[in-house]
Amino acid sequence: MLFNSIDFAIFLPIVFILYWFVANKNLKLQNFLIVTASYLFYGWWDWRFLSLILFSTIVDFIVGQQLKNEDNQTKRKLLLWASILVNLGFLGFFKYSNFFLNNFITAFSFFGTEIKANSLNIILPVGISFYTFQTLSYTIDVYKKKLEPTKDFIAFSAFVSFFPQLVAGPIERATHLLPQFYKNRDFNYSKAVEGMRQILWGLFKKIVIADNCAKYANLIFNNSADYSGSTLVLGALFFTFQIYGDFSGYSDIAIGTSRLFGFDLMRNFNFPYFSRDIAEFWRRWHISLSTWFRDYLYIPLGGSRGGTWMKVRNTFIIFIVSGFWHGANWTFIVWGALNAIYFLPLLLTKNNRNNLDTVAHGRNLPNLKEFSFMLLTFSLTVFAWIFFRAENIGHAISYISGILSPSLLTIPKFAGMRGALTIIILVGLFTLVEWKGREEQYAIANIGLKWKRPLRYIMYYTIIFAIIWFAGKEQQFIYFQF
Repeated sequence: MLFNSIDFAIFLPIVFILYWFVANKNLKLQNFLIVTASYLFYGWWDWRFLSLILFSTIVDFIVGQQLKNEDNQTKRKLLLWASILVNLGFLGFFKYSNFFLNNFITAFSFFGTEIKANSLNIILPVGISFYTFQTLSYTIDVYKKKLEPTKDFIAFSAFVSFFPQLVAGPIERATHLLPQFYKNRDFNYSKAVEGMRQILWGLFKKIVIADNCAKYANLIFNNSADYSGSTLVLGALFFTFQIYGDFSGYSDIAIGTSRLFGFDLMRNFNFPYFSRDIAEFWRRWHISLSTWFRDYLYIPLGGSRGGTWMKVRNTFIIFIVSGFWHGANWTFIVWGALNAIYFLPLLLTKNNRNNLDTVAHGRNLPNLKEFSFMLLTFSLTVFAWIFFRAENIGHAISYISGILSPSLLTIPKFAGMRGALTIIILVGLFTLVEWKGREEQYAIANIGLKWKRPLRYIMYYTIIFAIIWFAGKEQQFIYFQF
């Protein structure tokens, strides 16, 4: 079920009414309703994959119980590895089987040995990368004794399958989200209004910005050999705003929806395109994944505590694994490695934590130095996104070669350029609103709150009108494929 669908527009009010008006006084009933709604929400795509979520839930619940009663360290490690192997085994099979099979065949072909094997006809379950990491956070934290294992299977099932963030995050930690299922929740009008505002802004990002940028990004990337270098740059910029609007829009809707039911999810985006260096960018982009890899992979490997070789090794591991997490394609691995190359100079010179505050804090405009570093960081990010979007490495290289041709200095031209100008103007206005609200949880969090009610409602209806006007065919969120 898509957030930007009629189905969800019907589903959400029904669940909301049942949750607050039927199950309001009964915590267990509320949690059971969340589990039921979450399984319906996920099963809307393909009910067969509900068995995967249920199996992972049962395995990790049992492992958590066993860890509580086991003091022998060897047996505790075996239990932890049982959870890791089950969860990553499912993820590996569904997401990476064909990648390894095809590369195995290619490797043997390189040495002159032909192997005949057909790719497996495997459907990737939506959101498997997200809920797998979420359940793993529970087992690992219980193993490390950072979290008491739960005795409440319904609460744990609700934590694993919580529908607002089930298929594309944020990837919640058990230490943060699970305890919220133990507490009585009372309806909070202010919190609900805040949630609706964030949902509205998330839908605007997805439908008005991302989906319309996608039309031109797809046109240019899919026919890149036909276009000038300047047009290819424009295509990369369209994709840059597409992926931000799409993914951060999903996170806004997820966080806002959770507020409607009395839950607080972690922030997943913090205006990353206003970053002054790559280290800051990764503190602001897909925060739930970046911090997950930091806490469960980078720090256990030694982090940045060792010598230069260890710092270089660990940086490349975490970025390459992050790239591979995004998809079974060498383009994602190169994208991850490229970001590691961007990041390493900052780490090795101990400048990776220079920009911890918000750019131009308390000011309307950045100074020249801040603007220059923002522009450089944004340009590096756009370049890396080319690998992320390309079909394969060859496509990425040819795309970049096209950009570096003499036609880079020409005026961009492609079919539909007039319509694209409208979207460019919208992206410009969107960026100004994001800049205005960069110190808030989301761009319009405080915009209009002190205005008179008619003006405030004009703003809301303008956003709603734009969503309806620019809406086209329902488009899935990009990160559903990851």
